[in-house]
Amino acid sequence: MKTLADRFRHWYEYERDCNAKSLSMLESVPAERRDAPEFQKAIDRLAHLCAARQRWLNRLGHWSKLPDVFPKGVKLGDLPEMITVTEEAWVQYLRGLDDSELARELEWQLGNGDRYRWTVEGILTQTFGHAWYHRGQIAQLVAALGGKAVDTDYIFWSKPARVDAPAS
Repeated sequence: MKTLADRFRHWYEYERDCNAKSLSMLESVPAERRDAPEFQKAIDRLAHLCAARQRWLNRLGHWSKLPDVFPKGVKLGDLPEMITVTEEAWVQYLRGLDDSELARELEWQLGNGDRYRWTVEGILTQTFGHAWYHRGQIAQLVAALGGKAVDTDYIFWSKPARVDAPAS
């Protein structure tokens, strides 16, 4: 039986696949549409996903600097490295994830001074759902720009076994 930590590691492998698909979606946008503000918005959304992941790692004590969570004007060519370094750091962090770490309560402060406390389990759940939300936005922007939107639903990555209909 998989532990909750194992499930988070599994779900992050799915997210890594989605990062690659999101990058491919952006690269599919025709050259003549890449000057559109919506294209930059889509790029910045994927950069935001990386920055948000980096910010949570910083709060968890596994990323040295606190990134701007809403980067603007990121270049398409900068995304592969941004994704790679973020994923490598998360894989390293998740490698040591266990029940004790999941139960740990973490406190952090926002720029406006508001303070929060939450378990690592809650934080990891938030980061997982946050990515789904923004990937949907990216796919919608890419499709509107004439690119190839890719379905990143978990069911297509996980590929459940097909069951043939019983013979009658």
